[in-house]
Amino acid sequence: MTTETAPPAAKRVPAERTHHGDTVIDEYSWLAVKDDPETIAYLTAENAYTEERTAHLAALRTELFEETRQRTRETDLSVPARKGGHWYYTRTVEGQQYGVHCRRAVRDAETEPPVSADGAPLDGEEVLLDGNLLAEGHDFFSLGAFDVSPDGRWLAYSTDFSGDERFTLRVKDLTTGELLPDEVPDTFYGTAWSADASVLFYVTVDDAWRPNRVWRHTIGSAAADDVVVHQEDDERFWVGVELTRSEKFVLIDVHSKVTSEVLVIPANNPTGAPAVIAPRRQGVEYTVEHHGHRFLILHNDGAEDFALAFTSADTPGDWVPLIEHSPGTRLEAVDAFANHLVVSLRTEGLTGLRVLPVGGGDEHDIDFPEPLYSVGLDANPEYRTGQVRLRYSSLVTPDSVYDYDMVTRQMVLRRQKPVLPGPDGRPYDPAEYEQHRDWALADDGTRVPISLVCRVGTPRDGSAPCELYGYGSYEASMDPWFSVARLSLLDRGVVFAVAHTRGGGELGRRWYDQGKLLAKKNTFTDFVACARHLVKAGWTASDRLVARGASAGGLLMGAVANLAPDAFAGIVAQVPFVDALTSILDPSLPLTVTEWEEWGNPLEDPEVYAYMKSYTPYENVAPVDYPAILAVTSLNDTRVLYSEPAKWIARLRAVAPGGDYLLKTEMGAGHGGPSGRYDAWREEAFINAWILDRLGHA
Repeated sequence: MTTETAPPAAKRVPAERTHHGDTVIDEYSWLAVKDDPETIAYLTAENAYTEERTAHLAALRTELFEETRQRTRETDLSVPARKGGHWYYTRTVEGQQYGVHCRRAVRDAETEPPVSADGAPLDGEEVLLDGNLLAEGHDFFSLGAFDVSPDGRWLAYSTDFSGDERFTLRVKDLTTGELLPDEVPDTFYGTAWSADASVLFYVTVDDAWRPNRVWRHTIGSAAADDVVVHQEDDERFWVGVELTRSEKFVLIDVHSKVTSEVLVIPANNPTGAPAVIAPRRQGVEYTVEHHGHRFLILHNDGAEDFALAFTSADTPGDWVPLIEHSPGTRLEAVDAFANHLVVSLRTEGLTGLRVLPVGGGDEHDIDFPEPLYSVGLDANPEYRTGQVRLRYSSLVTPDSVYDYDMVTRQMVLRRQKPVLPGPDGRPYDPAEYEQHRDWALADDGTRVPISLVCRVGTPRDGSAPCELYGYGSYEASMDPWFSVARLSLLDRGVVFAVAHTRGGGELGRRWYDQGKLLAKKNTFTDFVACARHLVKAGWTASDRLVARGASAGGLLMGAVANLAPDAFAGIVAQVPFVDALTSILDPSLPLTVTEWEEWGNPLEDPEVYAYMKSYTPYENVAPVDYPAILAVTSLNDTRVLYSEPAKWIARLRAVAPGGDYLLKTEMGAGHGGPSGRYDAWREEAFINAWILDRLGHA
């Protein structure tokens, strides 16, 4: 580094807490007081220190940002999706941060989605919502709802200008372009229209910011007159609302981490009382999709990797099997169309799609050519259709949109995200890169998959630098994805790898169960095993390896820093859940109670308390030689509070003062970081420049 400036001094104000006979001293709990000027001053000083310590990377950051910008078609247009008499799509414009949401009327005999040259507006387009105009005067902007009514007349949309995911809901008349006086503050994600578009359902949160109420709003009335349709009082559960693709039913989804209940309201009778499809039973999860005279039920009742059944839509009762449970094939979703069902699944670590004709015919899986890939359904708003739109990508294949004919089995590429020539002026060629699936052996003998991508010819003698990414929680799978910004690393010789640790969902429900609650440490030891394997297999060396993770993956980063600090040259922890025990002990915090079925309840269970205390990063900082650490957070994050990484970095400096620890706080953003695309590119350039510096490639 080029400066010896001392980091900001975090004052130490001891605060005690006692649980199960264990007293803990937390010297930095004062940092959790967000509205204290001292807290803001400290975070601001940390930002200044981080900027100074990375000042020598300014030119590289600019270079990486420009490479991303150079490779991206800034003025672009998504593939229009048909709904009723319109094609709906989103445009981006060079120099503008946010998308422009549009539609265009379907013309006579038009069956193919319209296209435009170089992302120009379609002839006859109607701008529904321009994110750039909405964002004017704000440092942050995010859309929560964007929901056109079944008759195409109204647009319900909601906006967040701070990053705390609390949205103001509004309704726009698309025939006149005028906003209705209807305005509802402090809403959450999720809306649903009644069949005649006279009623809009939406969701709000409780004091702990848990989505707990579904409301009914009559268009043209005041929000004060809105009616609570469903209130969930069990603090383990949260609610959501949506309209089925058939537009026949409004679904109210009630979920905890391990239990589900679904209620339905006929869309043509929006004032009717919600009816329960199947009462909740602890440990039974199910989702509902409407199809004709039946409800499709995807469930895990006696089916670890889920099965598909159906019940009567008129009088829901017994579940009739449709797809039996098959261990090792995880059924993840079912989408219903008039004459076909499409099941999203995963097997052997890869995603897939299975098509089931209604009323007979051979079911089949859609084939894809690459050894590693990610595939899933894209926007498919039409119920009566013979084709589905899907999205496909891999570590070397840019995001691709296909239309698949479910009868002829023909697949048409509608659009592959353009990757423009890079700094050398050469077009992007996926053949210049190679992807691999490798396997590490965990401490208990479990084989853990690793996905890798690098330039062709990258040496396997331990000399290549490597970035290892991980997550491993909530059954979320880190399926292969393409990144334009990552090309700047690959072209500099970096190997990019993803550790598919237990706690994720890559290998089915059992893979998830083996990395949660009192088995959570498997996530951490799996990641270390992957790091060790990459070195042993010659992909890299420990002093050439940087680890990266975000949110629960940030917890993973903090845990492996304590577990194996010698395994990494650097660690990037974004919005990291590093003070997990403190947060999970406080049921007043956002989402805490709903998290107990993922991590355990340390308030009530001394075994859970002791287990969490043994791995929580903040609790286990030790006087050892840590790798360089970059923690990135956001002041308005409601999912992982900014105070967690702030406290963690302060304790690292106090307990292990010889290390290089940096904290960067976005002062006007939330869990996802900066909202504008250019701001997000700059943030990624900042992180990648730091990674390259740690790898000796700056």
